[in-house]
Amino acid sequence: MHSTQEREVTGGMANPCHSIKVIGTLQSAQQQEILSPSALDFLDALVTKFSQPLEEVMALRRQHQSQFDGGKLPDFRADTQHIREDKSWKVAPIPKVLQDRRVEITGPIDRKMVINALNSGAKVFMCCFEDASAPTWENMIDGQVNLRDANAGTISYLDEKKGKEYNLVDAPAQLLARPRGLHLPEKHIQYNGKAIAGCLMDFALYFFHNYQTRAQKGEGVYYYIPKLESMEEAKWWDDVFTFTEDYFSVERGTIKATILIETLPAVFQMEEILYVMREHIVAMNCGRWDYIFSYIKTLKNHKDRILPDRHSIGMDKPFLNAYSQLLVKTCHARGALAMGGMSAFIPSSDPQVMEQVLAKVEDDKNRESSNGHDGTWVAHPKLVDIAMDIFDKKLKGSVNQMDYDSSYVAEITAEQLLAPCEGPRNQEGLRKNIRIALYYIEAWISGVGCVPIYGLMEDAATAEISRAGIWQWIKHGVKLDDGQVVTEAYFRSLLAEELITIKQEVGEQRYAQGRFEETAKMFDTLSTQDDFAEFLTLPSYSLLN
Repeated sequence: MHSTQEREVTGGMANPCHSIKVIGTLQSAQQQEILSPSALDFLDALVTKFSQPLEEVMALRRQHQSQFDGGKLPDFRADTQHIREDKSWKVAPIPKVLQDRRVEITGPIDRKMVINALNSGAKVFMCCFEDASAPTWENMIDGQVNLRDANAGTISYLDEKKGKEYNLVDAPAQLLARPRGLHLPEKHIQYNGKAIAGCLMDFALYFFHNYQTRAQKGEGVYYYIPKLESMEEAKWWDDVFTFTEDYFSVERGTIKATILIETLPAVFQMEEILYVMREHIVAMNCGRWDYIFSYIKTLKNHKDRILPDRHSIGMDKPFLNAYSQLLVKTCHARGALAMGGMSAFIPSSDPQVMEQVLAKVEDDKNRESSNGHDGTWVAHPKLVDIAMDIFDKKLKGSVNQMDYDSSYVAEITAEQLLAPCEGPRNQEGLRKNIRIALYYIEAWISGVGCVPIYGLMEDAATAEISRAGIWQWIKHGVKLDDGQVVTEAYFRSLLAEELITIKQEVGEQRYAQGRFEETAKMFDTLSTQDDFAEFLTLPSYSLLN
């Protein structure tokens, strides 16, 4: 067993025997505690062992995407048919503390928001180092401080402007951490002169600083894993989990993961992902917004599969309903929970608008509960009770729907999962997508990863849909409902006009102090370049403050 006893802190710098090198500055004693020598020993071990295998699975991802770009469509794998046909295997038993997940709330790693989410009345808080947080060095390290204090029950926050102190309630939500996706780097820690994988940093530091605290409460360490595309990527994570449990001599299954099925390739490999992670996986989740983005990204060269404006695409669309039903049926057959997706609506002070928000949330959550989901996501504490009431009525005293009968659901085919949907393609929607992308990217490169815009809680996933749809419409010369063809010139004319609109909405001072024009230049490139940027956060990362 490797010792976790703290040695003298050296400013977070790796010692000479480490393969990794910390080049980020540590501003406080708490930050230095997060990157203690013992924590760096563990991170070093992970990075040394798993960096090359990660490069290999990412190369496989790029290979598959090149095939899709060349005309191939995603499908169920022939080489793993034996896994799907073997009905005897199940995932390991789900810990009792993870069996009731009727409502989950998600949010960033900001200290006050962590407290509010844990106090929201939700069963689970998924704290996000990924889409809901901009990965500045300070954000990533302070986020670890916040989660360490939350698990210890000592977290508090004083809002000096309001004169209000925030503390944990007696029975807060169960805490799950979401590390960054496999694609995102952490430039402030290097391995062989290159940035390490951000996911390894997030995973390692969270486990190191919390596994003992959680063990004292009889709990393991629980994660949400984002953006997987294949069983090979899932196996990479499972190997990381197993290595970690062996490194600290803890019981197998101490780590439990919920996998977000939020890419189009992954929906065709759900059983395979469950199988290779069967010792550690407890649930899958319909990450709907990233899924819509992935649909566009994966099929970007397929002119016959162009989606309408993002604001018209809901879970009632046949291809998304099929995705929901397949996830429920697959998970329950293998003993895993099936989580519903995010309602991105946020409360409004306008009674009429709020009435519309509530109606949309209720419709969404009724659909999910009827499809057999065991729980759902909301983006704001004020929507927790609404979602909880809907699932309580459906569950009738149970804590989940593991006994849900999916036999009425016919076999879900690849054709159903790949079928595009109808909807408006108009200038109004195009303009709104431009504004949303500009607002969000400007906030992200300024260090804020979760932003309320026009009544929705926007994060990287929803912004990705906006910019990916625009890129695809330009590439294929989509004709709007009024006959206007979307060209580069037309897009740029709208982009210039929407910058003026943003200046009017935020005011001259905020506009001048912000980074909107810098954002617009990058957004122009993202939308018009021949090669589609895999994620907008990758080129944006170098612009982070």
